[in-house]
Amino acid sequence: MARRDDAPASGRRRGRRIAAVAAALTVLSGGAVGAVALSAHGRDQQPKEAGAPSAQTTTLARKDLSDSRTLTGTLGFGGQTTVKGTGKGLLTRLPKPDATVARGKPLYWVDDRPVMVFFGDTPVFRTLDTPGVSGRDVTVLAENLRALGYDTGPVAGAPPPRAAGSGHGAEPGAKLTPALLAALKRWQHDTGQEETGKLVPGQVVVVPGPYRVSGIKAQLGDPVAEEVLTVTSVRKSVQVKVDAQDAASIRKGDRVTIALPSTKSVPGKVTSVGQTVQGGDDSNASGAASEATLQVTVEPVDDAAVQDLSSASVQVTFTAEQRKHVLVVPVGALLALREGGYALQRPGGQLVGIKTGLFAKGMVEVSGAGLKEGDRVVTTS
Repeated sequence: MARRDDAPASGRRRGRRIAAVAAALTVLSGGAVGAVALSAHGRDQQPKEAGAPSAQTTTLARKDLSDSRTLTGTLGFGGQTTVKGTGKGLLTRLPKPDATVARGKPLYWVDDRPVMVFFGDTPVFRTLDTPGVSGRDVTVLAENLRALGYDTGPVAGAPPPRAAGSGHGAEPGAKLTPALLAALKRWQHDTGQEETGKLVPGQVVVVPGPYRVSGIKAQLGDPVAEEVLTVTSVRKSVQVKVDAQDAASIRKGDRVTIALPSTKSVPGKVTSVGQTVQGGDDSNASGAASEATLQVTVEPVDDAAVQDLSSASVQVTFTAEQRKHVLVVPVGALLALREGGYALQRPGGQLVGIKTGLFAKGMVEVSGAGLKEGDRVVTTS
């Protein structure tokens, strides 16, 4: 009887164990499913190896930075000057365009007599034949004969070398001596001129230096006392119109780069900066104010680099400012601070106050405590 009474209790205990085991299996089964789901979710949240960062960054670099601008210019033989004849007579022979105007050589002929070339800054304005007279025209005569290899003897009254920028008005000039007149006569003999031993206006034409004939204005048979021809420098130059405000940063002697039509670039230098402003008023046809400009002259360092070009449109690059081996970042990396100035932002969000230097070509020079080459910062470009 006792066994029969215990059987139901034992059955109930076994039922509870089975239910517990079933529940445990259910929990374990659900846990396994949940673990699989969490594992998959975790894998989805892992960063991808080649994924893009949430903010674009750039690296601080050290390089040379220069502020430059490129302007269009015209290459050609610049500095055209008109040569006028002196004295009486008719033109009987003229040079050809592109002929070189050389010291001691004939430039044109009057009444079939050659008119020779002297270099200088004062024309022969009187007859030089009497020892004792002095002046700048005597200095021109003496300097040219010496340059041509003639012994002129001591030049009495010759001024000391001129200081740069000094005026000519106070210079008395050299004194005409018998030795100088004798040298003049020898030169006349050697060049096939009449050996007079004196120099009269019209026998020589004085120009500042070596030139080339750019054009003929007179005709054979015209009186010599008129405009005879035009000359230009033997060196090619580039004429560039520069905004009058920008021209303030350009100096004589500055180095430039000249891009030729062939895309070849050659070095050049600034030889002059104009002082006369052109334009800047409303006198043009449209009634609008024209741009105020100054003319800047540039010459190639090596004239042979442009020997095949007589005239051409070129691009001239002027470098106004330059920094060597400085830290730079793209301008888009700058953050304007509310209190003024700029900062850079590191990828972690930290702001670093900086000082800016030269801005050029989308880059900016930066400096600040703790900044070094290779640092990464946030940028928008």
